[in-house]
Amino acid sequence: MLVNGVELRDDVFSVEPNKNVLWDVVRWQLAKKRQGTHSAKTRSEINCSKKKIMPQKGTGGARHGAKSANIFVGGGVVHGPKPRDYEYKLSKKYRKLALKMALSVKAKNGAIYVLDSIVSSEKPKTKLAFGLLKEKGLSDKKVLVITDDKNDVVSKSFSNIPSTKVLPVIGLNVYDVLWADAVLVQKDALENIYKRVEL
Repeated sequence: MLVNGVELRDDVFSVEPNKNVLWDVVRWQLAKKRQGTHSAKTRSEINCSKKKIMPQKGTGGARHGAKSANIFVGGGVVHGPKPRDYEYKLSKKYRKLALKMALSVKAKNGAIYVLDSIVSSEKPKTKLAFGLLKEKGLSDKKVLVITDDKNDVVSKSFSNIPSTKVLPVIGLNVYDVLWADAVLVQKDALENIYKRVEL
């Protein structure tokens, strides 16, 4: 596949997408991001007396035990959430396949742009970054910028522009690729992208 005069490998950018595979990996990523610090108190953790609040018989009312029971306002929660880790395992091979599929979806839609350089400046310049987006007709789109390695100049240049993300190749992931309307790839980053998705 030819993009901006650069030949892209078909085994990475022309893979037939499978929605189930993509969804599995996106779900895995979102699960990993979850904090899991939620916690509700059970009846044993409520700070009140556990003494029986009324006699078992003779009142004409329903029988009750402690005020901390779940049926009372301020009582404990039954089967409520407790802190837990939502992360689970997904094989590297599967994740790499999904990344190739995500890149292929963007390539098929003509949403991948290969550029010699993203920001041609030694200092961060938002003006240059925005000018690039305007030139490509992407100023109102969600844009993912992929650099060869962590590049502070590029990151800071795009940091004030809404709906843009800058990632080094090592941080490239399925969720962000699918999130973006367009993907700008630094030409130097291509070789590392190929290494990243090797099975």
